[in-house]
Amino acid sequence: MWELYAMWTWVPAFLASSLASRGSASADFLSFGAIAAGAAGCIWGGWQADRVGRERLVNRAMAASGLCSLGIGFFFGSSPPVLAAVAWTWGFFVVADSAQFSTLVTEVAPRHGVGTALTLQTSMGFLLTLVTIQWVPRWVEAFGWPWAFPCLALGPAFGIFAIRRLARLRR
Repeated sequence: MWELYAMWTWVPAFLASSLASRGSASADFLSFGAIAAGAAGCIWGGWQADRVGRERLVNRAMAASGLCSLGIGFFFGSSPPVLAAVAWTWGFFVVADSAQFSTLVTEVAPRHGVGTALTLQTSMGFLLTLVTIQWVPRWVEAFGWPWAFPCLALGPAFGIFAIRRLARLRR
């Protein structure tokens, strides 16, 4: 969740500003596509989790999302098709792991604590998004759009470390 809600909140503004810098049309379609791509990402994530395992899928999705957050800002001012490709790719991967986190919690938490564990997971995730949603515009103001999103890669980096540790413990 670290990068998910910040991405959903600020990528539309990034796209609008990027297109405006080129004198291009509205970013509505590109913004919708970036968020809607997550539906396909969720389907793919479930299929991949069944095929290669939850931990592997989560690591792949977080790595791809982290790379997108590191790179998308450098496409500021690019043509609409290039912006769409990058934003929609990020939209696809940023949410592809979401259902797998909840499933992992239900698999590793003691039966009597599953509800509490899911509640903690969700509430802590939303708490983290308060930080990132507030962080991005400050980075834009200080450094410009190219440097607005790399801070979001911290979430996937930490998540990959945590999931790798979980995978070792589950073996």
